[in-house]
Amino acid sequence: MSITSFYPVLQVEDPPGVARFFTRHLGFRVTFAADWYISLRNGPHELALVSGTHETIPEGFRGSCRGILLNVEVDDAATEYSRLHETGLPMRLELRDEAFGQRHFIVEAPEGILVDVIEEIQPAPEYAASFTP
Repeated sequence: MSITSFYPVLQVEDPPGVARFFTRHLGFRVTFAADWYISLRNGPHELALVSGTHETIPEGFRGSCRGILLNVEVDDAATEYSRLHETGLPMRLELRDEAFGQRHFIVEAPEGILVDVIEEIQPAPEYAASFTP
C-alpha cells in the first residue's frame, strides 16, 4: 500500500462549532466546509470533522466520538499552557512534567474532545531505553 495521506476524521454533533475551536485556538484553517463535513489544516497536519448522523456513516456506527485524545506536539508547552489558560478553556490536566519524557497539559475542546499539548523533554533513565532511534 502506498499511502498518500492519513488523518483522523472525528464524528461530532456540531462540526462548525468544533472547527471554531481548532481554528481559533490551535491555528488550523478550513480547507473545505459543508454543513456536515469540515476539513482543517495546519501546515502538513490535517483533521476532519463529520456530523455523526450523516448518511455516509454506516448505520450502527453513527454518533459522536467519545474517549478521543488528540496529541499536539509543540516547542514550548508552558507558553501554550499560559496562552490557552488565559482564554478560560477547561484545563483537564494541569501543566506537568512526566518521567516518560513529556511536559504537557490537557485541554478540553467542544464535545468532550481532549487535546494533549506536548513538549518532548529528556526522559528519566528508566524510560530512556524504551525509545528507539
